[in-house]
Amino acid sequence: MESGSVRSIGSADRREAALGELAGRFGARFSRAQALREQHGHTMSRQANQPPDAVVFAESTEDVVAVVRTSAAAGLPVIPFGTGTSLEGHVNAPFGGVSLDLSRMDRLVAVHADDLDCVVGPGITRKALNLQLRDTGLFFPIDPGADASLGGMAATRASGTNAVRYGTMKDNVLALEVVLASGEVIRTGSRARKSSTGYDLTRLFVGAEGTLGVITELTLKLYGIPEEIAGGVCPFASVEDACRAVILTIQSGIPVARIELLDALQVKAVNAYSKLDLAETPTLFVEFHGSKAGVAEQAENFGAIAAEFGGGPFAWATKPEERSRLWQARHDVYWATLALRPGARVSATDVCVPISALAACVGETVRDMVSAKIVAPLVGHVGDGNFHMQVLTDPGDRDENARADAFIERLARRAIAMGGTASGEHGVGQAKLKYLEAEHGAALGVMRQIKRALDPDGIMNPGKLPG
Repeated sequence: MESGSVRSIGSADRREAALGELAGRFGARFSRAQALREQHGHTMSRQANQPPDAVVFAESTEDVVAVVRTSAAAGLPVIPFGTGTSLEGHVNAPFGGVSLDLSRMDRLVAVHADDLDCVVGPGITRKALNLQLRDTGLFFPIDPGADASLGGMAATRASGTNAVRYGTMKDNVLALEVVLASGEVIRTGSRARKSSTGYDLTRLFVGAEGTLGVITELTLKLYGIPEEIAGGVCPFASVEDACRAVILTIQSGIPVARIELLDALQVKAVNAYSKLDLAETPTLFVEFHGSKAGVAEQAENFGAIAAEFGGGPFAWATKPEERSRLWQARHDVYWATLALRPGARVSATDVCVPISALAACVGETVRDMVSAKIVAPLVGHVGDGNFHMQVLTDPGDRDENARADAFIERLARRAIAMGGTASGEHGVGQAKLKYLEAEHGAALGVMRQIKRALDPDGIMNPGKLPG
């Protein structure tokens, strides 16, 4: 049977009976409305929309247990849904089933300021969390750009602009509450910062994309808001020179908090969409966190490195409003790219390579893009070797879409061949299933054994990751 498929799908009658049971239990929180179902099958890529049979809005762990148990008994797939910002078809329902919307489970359950951690529901978004944490002097740093839910960020092992300093979700989730395919509720990990007992189940579920269970609570690391934050921009003559400056910056041990690369076309898009006036040339967006003296020293050292590769001038500022405008523009690159070509669609794909291979991978990719006659602005979290290509295509142009698909596949396989990965942060979803064997080899078989052990009937988000 196809990898990721439902292995014990229920009959149409059993599925309809289960949906009727859920409708009776959840009332107005259950819907089969076409528009709502399509919204929950939404994908911000060229993957076709595959809506579920119904949507249920959960408000508690008990609600999740009820949905999972009812669905499991009828062979009905369950697809967890946070905010729908994932990019690789994660929330599509290729076999129908129930979209389990967790957005109402959005409480900040507890803050333990002395221990630098908090407990949250899966539906709370990163912006809402940081707004509620503001008066504590603490913040949660993982910032994928979109205002994603924390449960979804854990499920896709998200990272973002701050990852070069603070790590990714796998580094910042201490513990989870998870509902398994059987309806059993388990807790993984604890609030302790380390443990030598048992398998690391927390990291098993972080990045599992909802295929092993539904995350219903998270315990997260927090950090003190830095005394000083400085951010700025530094132009370069080429993307390769910018990448070489990044490599030396990281190798020199400069504790940069964010270092983002935009190529000339992406800068042009950002200027038009966000009303900036940056030079339309490859540019690094950089940010430093720390004490006033430390931040000044880091900025000066980075400026000197950039100059070695023909970069500069490096203009930096500490005023929050200036930095916020700059980083909001960075986060809006998806919409800025769409505005470059009205009517087109964006396939935002990403890869990640060892930092030493970054310049070579970026250079080869840009040359490939030109050769394939593809329009694809480049933007990347290059401090950890991760970059994105925002591939623009006309939905009605078969030839262009075929060239785009081939370009994306070459990019993924190029990154794997360089010792990297087909996705540094977007995840697998539906779009990147084809690369798992090349990247993981025999380990893919172990993943399938884990999947079958925890979800023997294959009802948890089928069609994603190994089945």
